[in-house]
Amino acid sequence: MEGSELRVTLVNHATVLIQTAGANILADPIWSERASPFSWIGPRRHRAPGIRWDDLPQIDLALVSHNHYDHLDLPTLRRLAGGGRCQFVVPAGVARLLRSRNIDPVHELDWGDSVELSGMRIHCVPAMHFSSRGLFDRDRTLWCGFATETECGIVYFAGDTSFGDHFAQIRERLGAPRLALLPIGAYEPRWFMSSVHMGPDEAARAHEILGARTSIAIHHGTFQLSDEGIDTPRRELAAHAPSDSFRALGNGESVTLP
Repeated sequence: MEGSELRVTLVNHATVLIQTAGANILADPIWSERASPFSWIGPRRHRAPGIRWDDLPQIDLALVSHNHYDHLDLPTLRRLAGGGRCQFVVPAGVARLLRSRNIDPVHELDWGDSVELSGMRIHCVPAMHFSSRGLFDRDRTLWCGFATETECGIVYFAGDTSFGDHFAQIRERLGAPRLALLPIGAYEPRWFMSSVHMGPDEAARAHEILGARTSIAIHHGTFQLSDEGIDTPRRELAAHAPSDSFRALGNGESVTLP
């Protein structure tokens, strides 16, 4: 990338490649066939990753928002660590898991913490969700979003979150994002999912509250995690956010922002 250009590619699900002049960043990277601790059971991909592994550029930073299997995929993180250059940023309590698999260097942040890496400042910001990787470890580690200060402004990656006051708090603290990556899927039935996942209508409201110049939808179209159809979130977003300022990219689609 040149100058203050920002390029973002939706790999699929919540995996996003963010490219600036100074660094290549992967958010919540998963290339595994299933979002599961097992290879024979658990949510399986409806679509292959939009970028083949061998076509990835050298990755400088990997951001992991929480420890659910569709966001923290150990086989993918081990492959990134094997490249010898990638650094990992995770919420409080998650570093131990990565280090136990020789995934390092890893930087662990609490809400409100920040770290400077590759010439960018990465802020750990609140989300409304939960964590677990088994039956007996619920909420023993933190979950979060990340707001990264780049040359062309703040890039906000929300990870998994429900709708709440934290969007206004993030804007008040850090300013309106140049780019927001907002989840729109896994929201049905609402009586059960509304406390942990936004629907497309709420994501459109979050976009407005943040004042993001551009938002891109994540967390849809790949794993069947709830009752709505695999492509329903994208169609619903078009009804609630008809403006070009909030886009649902296709599998592997990229956009360059000046």
